[in-house]
Amino acid sequence: MDIILLVVGKTGISYIREGIAEYCKRLSRYIPYRIAELPDHRKGRLSESEQKEAEADMILKSIADTDYVVLLDERGREYTSREFAASLEKIMGSGRKRAVYVVGGPYGFSQRVYDRSDAMLSLSRMTFNHEMVRLFFTEQLYRGVAILNGLPYHHD
Repeated sequence: MDIILLVVGKTGISYIREGIAEYCKRLSRYIPYRIAELPDHRKGRLSESEQKEAEADMILKSIADTDYVVLLDERGREYTSREFAASLEKIMGSGRKRAVYVVGGPYGFSQRVYDRSDAMLSLSRMTFNHEMVRLFFTEQLYRGVAILNGLPYHHD
């Protein structure tokens, strides 16, 4: 199964890019994983709802009907690392070809994107900037894969 992190906007902070690259390199030994960046609409003069709808158009065009879609959302379910690993195992065993985890823009998702999702995941009850979420998710994905493969990365 391919795992994709679909994000709105680019990762501009160099130390975050370096951290993501490190975990992507580690993940490449175990699963196909990539980050797909969509253009950021903040530079225009769109209202909050217009921006969410413009982002929804891009997000929904990037997702296949057969994809398992998980929104990274503050209202999503929180997991321990072991619970997240178990959820990964379940998704990977679902028979779907791709799991797409989605990070929205600064205002979140439009209702159309919520309606398309299969699940929602919260990395924390705290708020993080969207660039850091990319690093945190990628590290947690590696941690989950490490747990599933019995690697000595995670300690209880």
